Amino acid sequence: MQARAGEPVEYGLTLGDHHQPMNELIGKSIQLEFIGKIQCQACGRETKKSFSQGYCYPCFQSLAECDLCVMSPERCHHHLGTCRDNDFAERFCMQQHHVYLANTTALKVGITRHENLPTRWLDQGATQAMVIMNTTSRRAAGLVEHALKAHVSDRTSWQRMLKGPGDKIDLVEARDQLLGAITARLNALQQVHGITAMQPVFDGKPFEFNFPVEAYPEKVKSHNLDKTPLLEGTLMGIKAQYLILDTAVINLRKYTSYQVSLSWRD
Repeated sequence: MQARAGEPVEYGLTLGDHHQPMNELIGKSIQLEFIGKIQCQACGRETKKSFSQGYCYPCFQSLAECDLCVMSPERCHHHLGTCRDNDFAERFCMQQHHVYLANTTALKVGITRHENLPTRWLDQGATQAMVIMNTTSRRAAGLVEHALKAHVSDRTSWQRMLKGPGDKIDLVEARDQLLGAITARLNALQQVHGITAMQPVFDGKPFEFNFPVEAYPEKVKSHNLDKTPLLEGTLMGIKAQYLILDTAVINLRKYTSYQVSLSWRD
């Protein structure tokens, strides 16, 4: 799903050549059905199983965007000369990145490129978010994030996130506390990588987001299209990459490259 900041967040789903605005379906009875075909988003071949959210196994094993360091950027090995694809690294990794704090019903730390904001925050279901550091590369951002993970999680509890908006957090206070906690570690990193490689942001603007949800589930039940190809129910809302139905919730990002049909009625 594509997400765009608005009041509330606006969602759209692309199915083949058709783009469907999703907010207008909230309150309606919908059917989402997996029609049995998965097509790799990189090479286009059909695959029985999707790896890394949309790739066939050969692409998963060979493409730079599926390498371990994409999920663990502090383990980037481009500087060692062992990157799978130097052109990809220059476009994706050797660019300015941000370290940020987000409230996804609990405080978390993350990293992303500038052009991915605020979409990255919306995809995580963040009701608040703020940039706290600029870095010159993905690896530099990953090293800062790794230092911060000793004090704050880098993960979202998706079940908790889907039960409600959570309490508001003072992100400015959280930033000051966390940057203070890693002062020694940050100084050490800057001595190795250069002071300009990692620059704290003290004038960052906190952002707030509201998601189009009419009712949150009391109990979160996840639907698996591989086991049960048809999902039916009333669409109660959308948050992060989840459709929230009165029967179950489903993470659409998990099914990238799946061919599905969507229908609805009032």
